[in-house]
Amino acid sequence: MREIDDKFEVKLGRIGNRRARTTSYLRRVRQEAAKAGSSARVGSSFTGGRIGRGHAQGAVSAGRGRSPGQRRVVIKARIVRIKSGDAGAVRAHLRYVQRDGVTREAEPGELYDASSDRADGKSFTERSTGDRHQFRFIVAPEDSAELADLKPFVRDLMRQMEQDLGTRLDWVAADHFNTGHPHTHIVLRGKDGEGNDLVIARDYIAHGFRSRAAELITRELGPETEIEVARKLQQEIAAERLTRLDRSILRDAPSGALELGALSGREPAWQTARIGRLRTLERMGLAEEAEPGRWRLDPQLEPKLRRMGERGDIIKTMHREMAAAGVSRAAGDYTIFNPEGGVHRLVGRVVGEGFADELTERRYVVLDGVDGRTHYAEIGAVRANEEAPVRNTILELRSRVVEQRPIDRTIASVADAHGGIYSDPLHREFDPQASGEFVGSHVRRLEAMRREGMVSRLADGSWNVGRDYLDRALQYEKLQQSRNPVRVAVLSWQRLEDLPQALGATWLDRKLVGKEPGELASTGFGAEVETALRARRQWLIEQGLAREEGGQMRFARNMLDTLEARELTRTAAEISVRTGLEHVDAKAGDKIDGVYRRMLTLNSGRFALIERSHEFVLVPWRPVLERARGQWVSGQVGGEGISWSIGIKRGIGR
Repeated sequence: MREIDDKFEVKLGRIGNRRARTTSYLRRVRQEAAKAGSSARVGSSFTGGRIGRGHAQGAVSAGRGRSPGQRRVVIKARIVRIKSGDAGAVRAHLRYVQRDGVTREAEPGELYDASSDRADGKSFTERSTGDRHQFRFIVAPEDSAELADLKPFVRDLMRQMEQDLGTRLDWVAADHFNTGHPHTHIVLRGKDGEGNDLVIARDYIAHGFRSRAAELITRELGPETEIEVARKLQQEIAAERLTRLDRSILRDAPSGALELGALSGREPAWQTARIGRLRTLERMGLAEEAEPGRWRLDPQLEPKLRRMGERGDIIKTMHREMAAAGVSRAAGDYTIFNPEGGVHRLVGRVVGEGFADELTERRYVVLDGVDGRTHYAEIGAVRANEEAPVRNTILELRSRVVEQRPIDRTIASVADAHGGIYSDPLHREFDPQASGEFVGSHVRRLEAMRREGMVSRLADGSWNVGRDYLDRALQYEKLQQSRNPVRVAVLSWQRLEDLPQALGATWLDRKLVGKEPGELASTGFGAEVETALRARRQWLIEQGLAREEGGQMRFARNMLDTLEARELTRTAAEISVRTGLEHVDAKAGDKIDGVYRRMLTLNSGRFALIERSHEFVLVPWRPVLERARGQWVSGQVGGEGISWSIGIKRGIGR
């Protein structure tokens, strides 16, 4: 089909035309493009796919089919916007691609670039500061296992990309061998050789880059032989996933009906493989031979096969993680945690964790559940101030429910009375009894929504939340649910085996006094927890914190507080001996100030070490404190926690 470029004219508003400024430039371009497309001839429309560098090569590749014998390369691409002056996302992604266990020797990954096998990630991050965006690619040749080293192939590919785009490129890469299918992560700066924003045509990203990669890998390994083609097709015939054969069948049956006689001119190997695939689909209940040579396909054939493939990959992941952890469970007890299903809470021990999607860095965990079953759960991306799950810790997963929160209703009530404006003074006027920490939690909520562009902060420190704030809050919750479908809470940082004799208020103690709901199965991890609870009861009796009366356990009043205080006292004594500083207790109403040194992981939870000139204090830790490590912090101890600040008038929240 001949491609037609539709012309459109962008009319910019006059300077000072406020009405024109209310619509973004990008939106106006799209509007004009849509008008041009609607008035053009049938079959032509403006998509923007050819805007940017490489559009010619992309268009050629999009219209050119796969050459006979050409090897396949899977490429995943993502364009990441970078917040102004924030290199944290760049730094975090480079840490990810260099994580442990990704090389053939299970060593950390090593960055390389066009000229060096050891690229400087810190220097790349510094150069990326101020970039508007960044390109991230995963390049996975189908036959990558046959390459002794991926670096020459990747360098050739990036040199070809520079020729296609007509500019020098600044990139780093790392090869991964930890999935059984070698692949490469490429991070490309969003700047061209002249320091301008690098814009790559969508057609090139979608077609041109992959076509170049396929050409290079075919040149390196030679064209696919007939034997290789037949072997790969044979593997696809019985596969429980969407395959090339399925896509071929769907292309030839747009209405859901397929006549084999119409395909007689096709290659014999493909025709034979397609017939074999149809028989497999028939056994799966996804196709039916209405009469000899005429097939009727399931209308949901493609999505059903995709789900089958995803489930098969998940089951393989669970088997691998359980085997690596040395845990044996019946395969029938494997299940996939669905946050939107009937189960909304899950507790278990982490036996495996990793990335469900390497490109978007969405994570999964495999939990050995207290219900006796093994669960796979996708938990979404881990934010910069959060930690990835750690093996052998005990987690609680809860479904993230999209609903209005009490904090949102309070903000809406304050704003409704003041024309859509919210502020700290207005909140205190609305509720004179509200504590500083309580008001601060509302401000932190608005700050999180501001980062998503849903509310705005005014020059005087107040917030313009609008009269439709509750609708915006629901929109924000939906966005968070899409990124993180479950809420993750660590119940115990220690292994279950270490808890029965542990000093401090442990997860087992909270279960014993009824603070942790949920029944235990008589098999699997549930049985292990029940054994640990019996041992913990006996230890508590020996410590004088529990007794048995009439067949029932009686626990000392404030047992959890007593256990926590004992652990803190011992920990503080050890710190005093090591540092020579005096420990000071923090009580409600006290003001805390000093230098935040580090976080301590105890049996009772995590605590922050705050040092002053001759003394120190241990207080409950909050993730946001990590941004202030080594800095002066101050806070007020209240009934709902500690309201922290760094320096002068700079709140960092809980």
